[in-house]
Amino acid sequence: MNTNKQISLEEAAKLLKTGEKLALGGMVLYRRPVAFVRQVLQRSPAPSGLTLLAFTASFESDLLVGAGLITHVQTCYFGLEAYGLAPMFSSAVPAGKLTVIEETEASICFGLRATLAGVGFMPGQGWLGTDLLSARPDIKTIRDPYTDQELAAFPSVKCDVAVIHALKADREGNAILGGNLAIDLELAQIADRTIITAEEIVDQLTGPIDLSGVAVTAVAAAPRGAWPTSCHPIYPVDGGEILHYSEVCPDGFDEYLAKFLTRTPTI
Repeated sequence: MNTNKQISLEEAAKLLKTGEKLALGGMVLYRRPVAFVRQVLQRSPAPSGLTLLAFTASFESDLLVGAGLITHVQTCYFGLEAYGLAPMFSSAVPAGKLTVIEETEASICFGLRATLAGVGFMPGQGWLGTDLLSARPDIKTIRDPYTDQELAAFPSVKCDVAVIHALKADREGNAILGGNLAIDLELAQIADRTIITAEEIVDQLTGPIDLSGVAVTAVAAAPRGAWPTSCHPIYPVDGGEILHYSEVCPDGFDEYLAKFLTRTPTI
């Protein structure tokens, strides 16, 4: 039996609650769920005390930080790629307004593997012999019971809500993501609630499906939903918009955000 999981973007944003861990899909300036973030920022009151989980955090994540909704960030990169630093993140951390949970690509992936395997940690050789272990005292070392080799025990990574932007989806939540899947498939499976926002929602998808709707809680239409990040091959990154953002912030963040929330995404 077909299950219609389509809801409005406004309803989707209400699935995120204060104090929860929010995972955002996409990769740097590609296919980021900006429309969802915009809708969250328009909520009154907006959910606060959030932990942000992202393989890479970028423009949409910086908006959440600047608005004061994020207290903890769990990622291995936070920036605007060729357009410079993420201004609100870069100012919030030294000011003590944000706690960074240090991660690398390997540690996030090991943590996701642990969750998918239903265990509390996943052993690996990464981080051994580095200062990263001192930055994350919660990551212990163990001895391999078969070889006696020392290994890092990376804790499982979970989240309450994962939001992934798709090129196209059907009403059951099946989605086509296009190239560069990043860790979107894994995020969809480890989240308690998975939300798909899509450039287009259709009755039936044709062609290979990247993400099964089995793990999807809700799907919402969001045309131009990744702007000003890209959604290849539908539209490219709006470099002028992101460069403008990096130039006027952090000092002009409040004015920028007020205008951004009332603008219609354009390409």
